[in-house]
Parts: sequence; structure tokens; C-alpha cells
Amino acid sequence: MIILSIETSCDETAVSLLKFDGQAGETTVTILGNALFSQVDIHKEYGGVFPMLAKREHCRNLIPLMKKALEEAGFENTKKQETITKQDTQLEKIKQILERESGLLEHFLAYIPTIEKPPIDTIAVTHGPGLEPALWVGVGFAKALSKLWDIPLIPTNHMEGHVAVALLEEKRPEKKSQPTFTIKPVSYPALAILISGGHTELVLIPESGKYDLIGQTRDDALGEAFDKVARILGLPYPGGPEISKLAEKDRNVRPNGTISEYILPRPMIHSKDFDFSFSGIKTAVLYMAQKIPTMTPDIQMQIARQFEDAVTEVIISKTKKALEHTGAQTLILGGGVVANTYIRKSFGILADTLPGLKLQIPSISHTTDNAIMIGIAGYHRYIAGVRGDTTTLRAEGNLRLSK
Repeated sequence: MIILSIETSCDETAVSLLKFDGQAGETTVTILGNALFSQVDIHKEYGGVFPMLAKREHCRNLIPLMKKALEEAGFENTKKQETITKQDTQLEKIKQILERESGLLEHFLAYIPTIEKPPIDTIAVTHGPGLEPALWVGVGFAKALSKLWDIPLIPTNHMEGHVAVALLEEKRPEKKSQPTFTIKPVSYPALAILISGGHTELVLIPESGKYDLIGQTRDDALGEAFDKVARILGLPYPGGPEISKLAEKDRNVRPNGTISEYILPRPMIHSKDFDFSFSGIKTAVLYMAQKIPTMTPDIQMQIARQFEDAVTEVIISKTKKALEHTGAQTLILGGGVVANTYIRKSFGILADTLPGLKLQIPSISHTTDNAIMIGIAGYHRYIAGVRGDTTTLRAEGNLRLSK
């Protein structure tokens, strides 16, 4: 089967076409087409994502990305002019669906009716969690395509996508062939640690498609804390990669065992639950910075390293405690912060100390928001019989993974 997947939850606009072959447990995934546009450079001047600007960019970029993905897959075939007018009735319904997304509607009507319906079996779209203005663009686009082409719609949870994409294992394709993956089998119960700009969660997965939230941040998400600390240190947005670069430099200058005067707390590391709190450590950095007469590059390096060390120690400690409590056989990492090299390495070390534990980490290219992860999660939902309705499907900014 072939799934068209759409992701617009925050500041990445993404469209992909995935082909699934085989049966459950032996599924092969081929990326037929994949297109992504990041808005990071656009939002830099705001020091974070500006929701209505993100919405505008999604409206502007969805059709060009759709066109690119279809071209990569070899699915873009122009219609004969006389067949276009036969869709007039459906196009009136499309106008109603996209009436609040005027820029997208204009691009949609100028392009989609001029191409033949591609051989797509279903459409997977992120309907939450995320920024609601941004989510509505993708949801509206998916509903319009579903209505026009008369194909099923699968509402997909963004965080489930981060879990699903971590299970991909790339096959070694022949030269010039399309990227192909297999979906790794999971030994249950599994535990997922999801760390991103908006989420820090520990999720128990007793079986496929079942999620139980057992721990979460009580204030700032981990990625949010990275960005706020970077801002305090005078580093550009997005702050996570900047903190990581400086921390790595400091480890090279001051190897393990060197004592720094800029020691930071490990918030909630000894609490008996599985929750997190990162607002306090951000405040500790702020108070520390206010006492420093001149923020030199060397001091920036030391504080960045101490911050990364502290938060990593906390998430490793909490995850280990959760693994021991739940008896999980598989640990799945997901979310944009998983691109952090030091955090990836630290979880690898943790897994090595726990015999029998399977560690599933997504490739760095799949850690940030993308449509491939939505297609994989959408496939699992399709197999489970989940379908959406073009009339009732809504964007849900606060959608939870566990019910």
C-alpha cells in the first residue's frame, strides 16, 4: 500500500510518499518521495516559533512540497483539460474545507485539479499535538485531498510518529535505488522517552498501539530549556545545537575530572516519581549569569557543558528508574533533542549496563519533525482500523498520546 503523509505541527512543513510491503513484523518501507521545508531561519528573529507566521509558511509551502514528492515518486501526471471540469462539485466542497486557509486554497485550486489522482491508498496527517494554527493547515489540506480523491484519511498523533520512526532500520539498497527500511519488531513491554521542544515524557507501551504516560515535565520541556539557557548565554536560536557544540568543546578542553566553578543542580533526580522539572535549572543559569561581569566564550563553554551534563544525568536517571520499575524490554528514544550527540551516547552507555535491553534510536535525520514518521505511525493506525472523517476531524493542539 502507498501512504501520503503530511506534517505541519510546528515549524517544519513536510510531505512524503511511502510504500509498505509485507506483513506485520516483516514490513518493508520504501520512501518513494520525501520533501521538507524548515522555517528555522524565518523564526530566528523571534527567538522561537511564531504560530501565525508558521501557519502562513505552511500554506505557502505545502503545494510545492507535494509537487516535489510526487515528482520524486514518478506520480505527477498532468490531466487532459476536458476532465478537469468534471470535479466542479467536489471543488466547491474543497473551498469550504480550506476557506480559512486562503493562501493554501489558491495554490490547491491552481495545481491539484490539473494532475491525475496518484496511486495513493490513504492519507496520514498530524492532527496533534502542536501549534493549532499550524496543525489546521495540514489537517485542512489532508481533508481536501481525501474528499477530492475519495481515499481514506488517518488522523495521526505527532508523538506516536516519533516512537514509530525509531523502529526503522535501513536496508542497504543498490545504487540509485529509493531508500528502503524494515520496521524492527518490538519486545514488549517497551518504554519510550520522548524529548523535544514541547515535550518531555516517559511512556510505557505494554503492547503495540497502547500508551500509558508514567512521567512528564511539570514545567519546561527539555528542548525548551535548552533554548532558554542558550538565550541567557547570548547564543542564537535554535539553542539546542549551540549548547551542544559548546559543551563538546569544553569536554575537549577540560576532560572528565576537571572541576568547574559553575556547578548546576540536578532537579528532581531523587524524587520517587518519574516526572521532570527543568524550569529551576534554567533559573539557576540565569542567576549565575547575572553574577558574571563579562560572559566570555570560555565561561559560555563551561556553563553549556554543566547544563548539558546536569539535564542528561536527570533524564538518564529517571529513565533507568522507569525501566527497572516497568520491566521494559525495549527502550525507544524519540523527539528532536535525540539529535544531541552527548544524550545519544549516554543512552547507549545506559543500555550497555542493562543486559537484555533493546535500544531503539532514530537516525539523526529522523529526529526532527518529518512526514516519514507520520507515514509510519499512520500505517500502524491503518492496520489497526483507524479512520478519520473529513467532516469531524479537527486539529488538537493538546492531543495526548495516552488516553
